[in-house]
Amino acid sequence: MKKVLIVGAGGFIGGFIAAESLRRGFETWCGVRESTSRRYLTDPALRFITLDYDSPDRMAEAMEGLDWDYVVYNLGATKCVNFMDFNKINYLYLRNFIEALTDSHIRPEKFVYMSSLSAIGPGDEKHYTKLTGDMIPRPNTRYGLSKIKAETVLQTIPDFPWIILRPTGVYGPHEQDYLMMIKCIDSHFDFGVGFRRQMLTFIYVEDLARAVFDALEHAPVCRKYIISEPRAYTQKEFREIVADTLGRKLVIPVRLPLWMLSIACKVSEKWGAARLEATTLNSDKYNIMAQRNWDCDVTPAMRDFGFAPQIDLREGVRRTVEAYREEKNRQKK
Repeated sequence: MKKVLIVGAGGFIGGFIAAESLRRGFETWCGVRESTSRRYLTDPALRFITLDYDSPDRMAEAMEGLDWDYVVYNLGATKCVNFMDFNKINYLYLRNFIEALTDSHIRPEKFVYMSSLSAIGPGDEKHYTKLTGDMIPRPNTRYGLSKIKAETVLQTIPDFPWIILRPTGVYGPHEQDYLMMIKCIDSHFDFGVGFRRQMLTFIYVEDLARAVFDALEHAPVCRKYIISEPRAYTQKEFREIVADTLGRKLVIPVRLPLWMLSIACKVSEKWGAARLEATTLNSDKYNIMAQRNWDCDVTPAMRDFGFAPQIDLREGVRRTVEAYREEKNRQKK
């Protein structure tokens, strides 16, 4: 039985990665902080290790006597009160973890790092050609920049067996940002931004978890892969799929100009900073929402390790809405 360590297992994606690891018969270890919620990590087969990401020495002490065949590094922040925390959590914590691995003389067969499509930055918004893994990265968000810095750390370690996955927008049960969009459509409104065509891409969380282990088992090392359902959707197509799933015949599309979104993001960001809370709308989110072309090429992942998403957007939205309704009904009781 091979051993897998999932770093950052307590979050939305991490819980699904841990479940997939158990399904495949791996001895599954979850790297968590002392304060990490284990709400989605309830299977008694899971093993835990508490990691202090601020201290390579304390992490090395926690790892003493342990070893893993595979490491999946899923730790990261997608929104922060202080934008410097992107650098700390997404870049410095990875560097500290690699230092702890080295000090502990742990050398995994493969190391999967969960990056993001945002690490590439904006693509062609004139002809809408697909984003590809070999494009020169030009991240226009602090989040994307922190991910590129983390990728660079891995690439500069001699003979380190890294694999970098760059998923597009990940959705599914427990995820909050896309749930906000679903709730709006459930209330008969669909808010979009900008008046130029926008192509959106998605990956259902279970398909992403499967991609992680397919890559661990079959992908060559020192490669970067975009992970997405192999087609793009317009905002209208997304709205129609969600509305149909919810049974909403009347949904009013509301299109806001980008300048209005910019003001809303700045106000929300200031409000969040005053309350010391990370907000969904901020200057990083503005750049992400303003980007018109998220279409991307996933053929390298299909070729190298057989990546084949099983859940398209319609089925993924159905499952997400089902989980949303179950939670809604629980709250009423």
